[in-house]
Amino acid sequence: MIKRRIFRTSVFAALVASAPAIAIAAQCGNNSGGFAAWKSQFAKEASQAGIKNAGLKALANASYSKSTIAADRNQKGVKYSLDRFIKIRLGSVDGFAAQARKRKARNPGFYQSLEAKYGVPAGILLAIHGMETGFGRNMGNTPVVDSILTVAYDCRRSAFFIPHALAALAMVDRGILSPGQRGAAHGELGHTQFLPGNALKYGVDATGDGRADFYNQADALASTANFLRAKGWQPGQPYQQGTANFRVLNEWNAATVYQQAIALSAARIDR
Repeated sequence: MIKRRIFRTSVFAALVASAPAIAIAAQCGNNSGGFAAWKSQFAKEASQAGIKNAGLKALANASYSKSTIAADRNQKGVKYSLDRFIKIRLGSVDGFAAQARKRKARNPGFYQSLEAKYGVPAGILLAIHGMETGFGRNMGNTPVVDSILTVAYDCRRSAFFIPHALAALAMVDRGILSPGQRGAAHGELGHTQFLPGNALKYGVDATGDGRADFYNQADALASTANFLRAKGWQPGQPYQQGTANFRVLNEWNAATVYQQAIALSAARIDR
């Protein structure tokens, strides 16, 4: 059995509560021109939210991420059929499931312990892990602090991303996140691509080293199971389309085709 400790903090609640004031106080923008001024304004609000030296230094050193803005502006949504999505994302369900089963066979006790604790079967966790980062092979190449601060500054969705930006800075303060750690384009981090706010709220220290490290596979998968259980996952119940557990997958990704691919793959992995 792995050791598990839920990594919880009152900081996230404070950060969320601070978000409306921050959205008003720090002037958002649509290009890099106002980013330096915004950082200066945002630093005052971050300090009021409890961000200290390391987090404030990371904020001061952050750069506007043009690659993040390019990715954000070019989002087209998931409009593929399920078959097309599977071909593009997985190659084939059978091939993808075979890879996942091999990973499961390397450490079956780990996945059994997660299901015993959270009620989430191995197939679901492996499907998410494989679909998000290719089982950890591609966790992103954009500095997390740069990307999350850029989308927090950008006027399109600043209110949504500001709490996640504060959470990322809090993670830097606590030594959970390196200031230069790389992740995906919108600040998603680790093996299963958590946004920083969710990382603070649902992170689990599965290795017992005192911190929830999303670049550690055990911590990331335990945190994913904890997230799904907290969102209403029902242990021992089916998860195909039309079930309560399938609806929980919407909390992970809002695209129906993505949810369908997770459920279909998981059934093949766990058969």
